[in-house]
Amino acid sequence: MSLVLGLDVGGSTTKVVAFEDGKMQESVIVKASDPLASAYAGLGRYLETSGKKLSQIDKIVATGVGASYLGGDLLERKTIFVNEFESVGIGGIFLAGVPEAVVVSMGTGTSLVEARGSNVRHIIGSGVGGGTLLGLADRLINVSDFETIDQLSQNGQLEKIDLTVGDLTQKEIPGLTPSTTASNFGKLIGLSEPEDLAAGIVNLVFQSVGTAAVLAARLCQLDTIVVTGNLMRMSLGRQILDGFSQLYGINFLIPERAEYATATGAALQGCK
Repeated sequence: MSLVLGLDVGGSTTKVVAFEDGKMQESVIVKASDPLASAYAGLGRYLETSGKKLSQIDKIVATGVGASYLGGDLLERKTIFVNEFESVGIGGIFLAGVPEAVVVSMGTGTSLVEARGSNVRHIIGSGVGGGTLLGLADRLINVSDFETIDQLSQNGQLEKIDLTVGDLTQKEIPGLTPSTTASNFGKLIGLSEPEDLAAGIVNLVFQSVGTAAVLAARLCQLDTIVVTGNLMRMSLGRQILDGFSQLYGINFLIPERAEYATATGAALQGCK
């Protein structure tokens, strides 16, 4: 029996994915005050929920921006450190069940990689991501948690916030529908309801990332985009990406357990 744990260590959040004999098992996520605390808390949570013993862990594979704060073997189990971009790509196509794709990781910011099997190439990154969404929501509607923003955005009316192609012209523009966004927040005048503002913020972030992903896919001559990260739990965000699939004829895939893609990629590299 071989038990490998993949850790995606962020600034204060750690995601843990277990692979036993090459098959994906439990996954857990924990938050703590700092990367080191969250990494150890994540391991503890995994042991508690899985019923496994520490001695059964053969290898721990860590990645993520917070992994640099870890040193040596964690809990005296063999620990190796792997590249985050490679983990994003390998984990993304594994969870989506596709051989190749542009894989997008939406975290505090956003990274885009080209993944063809085990060959992964970093394409570009963007500062637009979850941090952007939270920052704008905190300033505009005094809300600073994803769950509330998600709930509010589902009841918002984007036509009160964004300027569309249909607002600018009565003529048909080939390849664009009248509802296509011409300018994010371009129609914002006077007071707006929090629900409308929340929808506008989510639309701004997801359209920005979606546009970059489409350009990356065309550059790489790929027709599949796999989107991963915590933001994939946002209902309106998923709808926006679905709209991009129809508009640009590119397949956007959001796999189950999308938030665990990077940890999954790390674990897979440890299973070799």
